[in-house]
Amino acid sequence: MVRFKNRWLLVEFLPCSPGTNATTYQPTAGNEMNSRQIWSALKQSVINNFGDIGWGAVSTSLTIKYYSPTTNVCIIRVARDQHQIAWGGVTFLSSIEGRKYIPNVIHVSGTIKQAQLAAIKHNREVVARYRSKAGTPATYQDSYETFLQTSTQEIEALQD
Repeated sequence: MVRFKNRWLLVEFLPCSPGTNATTYQPTAGNEMNSRQIWSALKQSVINNFGDIGWGAVSTSLTIKYYSPTTNVCIIRVARDQHQIAWGGVTFLSSIEGRKYIPNVIHVSGTIKQAQLAAIKHNREVVARYRSKAGTPATYQDSYETFLQTSTQEIEALQD
């Protein structure tokens, strides 16, 4: 029996500020995207940059397993042999549903467990960035604490 080998890409989409080249780290209401929009934009990016052959190679295994609109982090699963095409498609992605984003591939792993650990660690770093920007002390209880708990449970519940 042969099992399918996958690669897991942990990607952060940094939203661009309107009219500038700088990125913002604060989540903005009303500009939320979902995993279906990411998948569609990634599909179009692969087709534009690698053609129908590139999309044909990637299409059967490409899935968005997790997306957090608060931190703009997503976990993408793709077959091991075609992960470089998917990675290239993510890198060449510039906008999703007309909104500009800078994709940042944070981690690539061979198992979902390592992707989960990297996602949890990255979520904690992003929340620490939000808190430092807001000037709140580390012991302050805010909505991010519940977000960290729920996102950790969601990420840990992911199955291959």
